[in-house]
Amino acid sequence: MKDIIDLIGRVLLSFIFLYEAYDSLFYFKETKAKMTLYGLSWQQDLLLVGAIILLTLGGTLLLIGYRTPLAMFMLLCYWIPVTFIVHSFWNDPEPARRMQSILFMKNFAIVGGLLMVWANGTGKYSIKRLFATTHVPGT
Repeated sequence: MKDIIDLIGRVLLSFIFLYEAYDSLFYFKETKAKMTLYGLSWQQDLLLVGAIILLTLGGTLLLIGYRTPLAMFMLLCYWIPVTFIVHSFWNDPEPARRMQSILFMKNFAIVGGLLMVWANGTGKYSIKRLFATTHVPGT
């Protein structure tokens, strides 16, 4: 049962990153405009393409359960700074502060999920496990 829950958790966790990569790619211009609103004006194309690559590669590696320490590192390098930039509730006026603080905490819960996968591994149902248990016949 634990292995099934590990797999479901990894799938659900990876979808938020893969969806954000999809959204950033298909709404490229809108995302750049939003970046400008948050003060990210230096090399926007480079930052955005880099973010899409980190999200896609990290989310895919997390989903299939391969090279998860690398995937966790990539996703955390993106997710933590973006959380502090986008959901800086301490700078918001009172009406928006409550919602932004909830979103900030949600993102940190996702960080906690990533750290749990990093610490506990991918479980039985992963590509890493498949490669480890597959025997290549001798020639």
